[in-house]
Amino acid sequence: MNGTLFGREPALVLGFVGTVLTFLAGIGMPGLTAGAAAAIVALLTAIVTAALTRPIAPALYTGIITAAVALGAEYGLNVSEGTVAGLSSVVLAAFALFGIRSQVSPKAATVR
Repeated sequence: MNGTLFGREPALVLGFVGTVLTFLAGIGMPGLTAGAAAAIVALLTAIVTAALTRPIAPALYTGIITAAVALGAEYGLNVSEGTVAGLSSVVLAAFALFGIRSQVSPKAATVR
């Protein structure tokens, strides 16, 4: 990815999406409250940030989980904090096992 969305700065695109969602919530679009609009924008922001950040930062992917749960809560999903923490730790462990290690090189030991 080149750091843009639709040829624009990601913050501009996300700001536009947030504005449209807030407008739709404001005019009473069925199924869309102001809280849901904010949660949707938070989730999209977390996804874009994680996708465009290099080198890969595993903690950003736990932000996606948290934002997705917040969005689910807006629509009645009840997930405990322990479940969110457990899922986040699985994501971090998976990155350690499969993802992030490829970006790390061992430091050469200095013998004295």
